Amino acid sequence: MSWYQPAPEPSLRLLRAAAPNPASVIDVGGGRSRLAGALAAAGCRDVTVLDVSATALADLAASFAASGGDPAAIELQVADIRTWTPDRRRLLWHDRAVFHFLVDGTDRDAYVRAATEGVEPGGALVMGTFAPDGPRQCSGLPTARYSADDLARLFADGFDLEATEAHLHTTPWDAGQSFTWVVLRRRGPGPRQPAPRT
Repeated sequence: MSWYQPAPEPSLRLLRAAAPNPASVIDVGGGRSRLAGALAAAGCRDVTVLDVSATALADLAASFAASGGDPAAIELQVADIRTWTPDRRRLLWHDRAVFHFLVDGTDRDAYVRAATEGVEPGGALVMGTFAPDGPRQCSGLPTARYSADDLARLFADGFDLEATEAHLHTTPWDAGQSFTWVVLRRRGPGPRQPAPRT
């Protein structure tokens, strides 16, 4: 798949900046990604991966176990984000594989509602989408492309734009894909974890 990464960056760096010691993280569309394993290995005790593919999640559990990890350290949920209702709130919500494939406005609205309900006040949504100069199609599927301002507007009812960066992802066949990354802070009462000093 074009979105495969040997190491989950810039995801890990941005998640750590948003909350250096996160109590809970959900990776939406995480599939076979190595992010959940990296978070669990770093000491996060509440890691959830949500994906529409049961096969991808089974592969994730098997690869994590093969690397010496405890599969029980990662909660796996098979669900379609367009119809999923969060079972509880997490401090961090991560997505680099789903939102830019939601080209229908109703599907986008459902996602925004789920994220707004699923992130704790003071928590953060860390999201990577295809940038305005990114691909119009990926793996045969049409995509939506976003600037940081576009994403800030879409999530404005519940989140404030805190940070953004551009990132060039290199696919397994050495093609470049431009990404827009944002950290959106959930408004409402609750502790806001400071970013680490640099």
